[in-house]
Amino acid sequence: MKCKGNRRPFPLDVLILDMDGVLIDVTKSYRETIKKTVQLYLEDSLGFKGGKGVLVSDEEISLFKEIGGFNNDWDLTSGLLLYFLSLSNLVPPLRKSHFHSIGETIQYLRFLGSNCSNDIETLLKKKDIPDFKTRLAKTMGGLKGVSSCIDPAWKNLVYGSGDLNGENVVKRIFQEVYLGKRFQSYYHLRPIFYRGEGLYTREKLLIKKDTLKELSRYLRLGIASGRPRMEARWALKQFGIENYIQSLVTLDDCQEEEERVLQNTGRRVHLSKPHPFSILEAIRKITPEKVRSAYVGDVVDDMLAANKAKKEVDILAIGCTGPGRNQSIRRKALIHAGADLVIQNPEELLHLVV
Repeated sequence: MKCKGNRRPFPLDVLILDMDGVLIDVTKSYRETIKKTVQLYLEDSLGFKGGKGVLVSDEEISLFKEIGGFNNDWDLTSGLLLYFLSLSNLVPPLRKSHFHSIGETIQYLRFLGSNCSNDIETLLKKKDIPDFKTRLAKTMGGLKGVSSCIDPAWKNLVYGSGDLNGENVVKRIFQEVYLGKRFQSYYHLRPIFYRGEGLYTREKLLIKKDTLKELSRYLRLGIASGRPRMEARWALKQFGIENYIQSLVTLDDCQEEEERVLQNTGRRVHLSKPHPFSILEAIRKITPEKVRSAYVGDVVDDMLAANKAKKEVDILAIGCTGPGRNQSIRRKALIHAGADLVIQNPEELLHLVV
């Protein structure tokens, strides 16, 4: 509602938005890509017998996100794989073998999988992700947290780092599924695991273009996203909203700054959320001046990052529960992570700040 005298409830100069879950509905794109990547890694790479059921649900992905440390969906996928492998009959190798090509890595995984019989249906019966979340909540979350809850040797079966044409099977599957036909033109690599339609085509805008246009009349808008830069730009162009956004900070910006710090100081830092770098950088790109800002995000890491940013800027942490079920659970998780207020739909921003 409008305040008396046309005064805004939260007078702001700059509004920084997360992309996934706030601007764009990714339940049928990134969320589905996580599910499909887990399934393909187990079935195609390790030879698990397929099942009829879906191994991971949207709610179970949300449970992992609620712990924190999983702003990166590639890491979240690896975390889920670690959990499911810990339920399997495989015997993890004591050391991680390293290879020069994706083909060698896949061949090795298939060899290990051929030594033991496993199937998806058994994992469906064994899994208890709510219970695992309780154990994971006692850690710092993320991949390190998952590894501390299971035998660390399982990490030797999850190839989720490095180059797409080297050892990174997790990212290779993920990008093939998400990008579809765009994968080959973008990475100049032929798909190995998936040749269907890219799941990015299933994304929908969560906020009306007219609402963004109205917000941009009163505020300077920016985005701090964990997406790769090109995928973020594609989305802005696809939905025709790029003209409303004055700054865009992505995973690439975090990685480039990490490399700069390493070269200058010799220190390795991790600048993706919950680190505040992307939020602060999105504000700096708009103005170097001191301004009143707000950041809108949909997961725990977003609220943690916004609260850390308060040490340097005047900023409000706004949680957005987004579409779907379990609204009260999401709301509680966002408040517990430090949200100053919580909305369900980004359309509500118009009444709060205009």
